[in-house]
Amino acid sequence: MSKLFQKSLFKGLILSASIGIASLYCAPSYANAIESGEGVFAVLASEIALQRGEAGLAYKTYLDLAQDLKDPRLAQRAMEIAVAAGSPKLALQAAQEWESLAKPSDVKPKEALITLYILNQRWSDAVPPAIALLNHQTPAQREQTLFQLQELITKTGNEAQGMSAYYEIVSALKPEPQNPEILYAYAMAAEQSGHTDVMEKTLRQILRKHPNDANSLNALGYSLADRNQNLPEAYKLISKAHEIAPQDAFILDSLGWVNFRLGKNALALSQLQKAFEEKPEADIAAHLGEVLWTMNRPAEAEDIWREGQKLDANNPTLKETLARLKPSWSISDKTAQGSWDGRFAVKITGLTEGQNQGGSGGFTLTQDELKDILEIRSPVGSSLAKITITPSEASLERNGEVVTAIDADTLIQNVLGLPLPARGLSDWLRGQARPGSNASIERNEKGQVSQITQDGWILRYTWSKSSNLEKLTMSRSSNVGSIDIRLVFDNPNE
Repeated sequence: MSKLFQKSLFKGLILSASIGIASLYCAPSYANAIESGEGVFAVLASEIALQRGEAGLAYKTYLDLAQDLKDPRLAQRAMEIAVAAGSPKLALQAAQEWESLAKPSDVKPKEALITLYILNQRWSDAVPPAIALLNHQTPAQREQTLFQLQELITKTGNEAQGMSAYYEIVSALKPEPQNPEILYAYAMAAEQSGHTDVMEKTLRQILRKHPNDANSLNALGYSLADRNQNLPEAYKLISKAHEIAPQDAFILDSLGWVNFRLGKNALALSQLQKAFEEKPEADIAAHLGEVLWTMNRPAEAEDIWREGQKLDANNPTLKETLARLKPSWSISDKTAQGSWDGRFAVKITGLTEGQNQGGSGGFTLTQDELKDILEIRSPVGSSLAKITITPSEASLERNGEVVTAIDADTLIQNVLGLPLPARGLSDWLRGQARPGSNASIERNEKGQVSQITQDGWILRYTWSKSSNLEKLTMSRSSNVGSIDIRLVFDNPNE
């Protein structure tokens, strides 16, 4: 997470070079702040703390000083420290302060704030400032910002929400963009947001000016074929795209899909098999499996779908296909419900010798629709904390006090010092990927989940003869070292 955060932030919208202490003194706006002995000593103390590796102290000192002296560049410096430390949430807090203190004409803090909202998965918060910024930019600046937003969205791990935000942002722009690449991205965002009419209108707008745009031809043709509408036009559009780009496996997938819709199963099978060989993707696996299923070859279909789940178990096309056709092992995943009791052991192997640490205890996890309640106990059975997790918030109750946050994992780490992955735990214990980010699922010969890879975690499953989950081991590498967690269940899934 931290490497992606730093790479996206520095490559994306906002940062030039880190300003450092020298530029603080050189900035004209700093005259009043640095004249006072207190200001000088605070800045020097922060930089010395930073050089000693005490980034947290340096960050807090700069942010407190920015609030006291009302100087935006101090808040900017605090944000840069948080970026370098790989802490997007602290960086966002500093960016909010920077933006509030900066002049209205200063666009850099606005760009920083938008970027950090996106990197913190706060899509609804990112939309209004993004619209405001874009509406005050020149056409050339606007295009650059929209391209950078597209790049950030693809890197955040939740492309569906990102595309929905992108659709809202572009829809609000006046006049509307004219760049065909931006319009194409807008059309795809409209489709993912359920606005197929806007998608179709936008793609036709592109094709009127660029009739040989293979991506737009393919997207429009595939959308028509997938909705089983106007199949002759869909075939014509996709065939033209295939003539323009015959090596494109995604266009070949569309060609196979429209032929399947037209009832040409044998031809569709051949084209989809070739597309999957050239480009193994979950979308193509979903289509290929459905053709095999329709041709009464269920074993081959299920093999292909399992391959698709290894590639991306959260792929919308694959998930919809499995939910509609219902192979036996996909049904069993969805019917497993209830609560889990057990014990956990955490071991953290440090990056350098002598840093090993860990902890153990008991837990109970109960799921009630969209709410998860996780109770963590000490090894002797006393309550350590109760965590309530909903799609929008997590709260931790401990010693009569309640702490809330957007991210349950960060909340547990900050309060208990344990790197427990609470956010996706109820899904994982049911043998399902957590919605919202890419995931890989592998299955054994019985169709049971044997491994899930998601959010940096590798989960390995051990099932009983009665198909109850007996043990789950979880491991990942992080900036604190290698983390290994073992969960053993007393009353699994009852």
